Amino acid sequence: MARKRIREDDEAAIDITPMMDIVFIMLIFFIVTTSFVKEAGIDVNKPEAAQAQKKPTATIFIAIRANGEIWMDKRTVDVERVSANIERLRAESPTDTIIVQADKEAKHGTVMEVMDQIKAADPTLVISIAGETK
Repeated sequence: MARKRIREDDEAAIDITPMMDIVFIMLIFFIVTTSFVKEAGIDVNKPEAAQAQKKPTATIFIAIRANGEIWMDKRTVDVERVSANIERLRAESPTDTIIVQADKEAKHGTVMEVMDQIKAADPTLVISIAGETK
């Protein structure tokens, strides 16, 4: 009788190795396919907006500092090179929305030049101006 019980215990074991293999493969798949948000590379002092609304997410951020520096993909760029950089970034991760983060002390002319360069890259792009909500 004792031998019969030992064999039943051995047969009751479940091998979970195949399940663990599947879990690890799924984990690798999700890590590889995750899209990461690219930031402009600097923090700007954005003005407050009383009527601000949540805008769709974007992967291209352009930051304009108070001194007129333009930052894209964590580096400074000239205003003439904004459209070329947008085309390069859209080739890496396609998006229809570009978020412009302008410092509240930034010159209006610089912001307009950047917006012109965005439209020169693709007139169908949606430009979203980022502001602080109250």
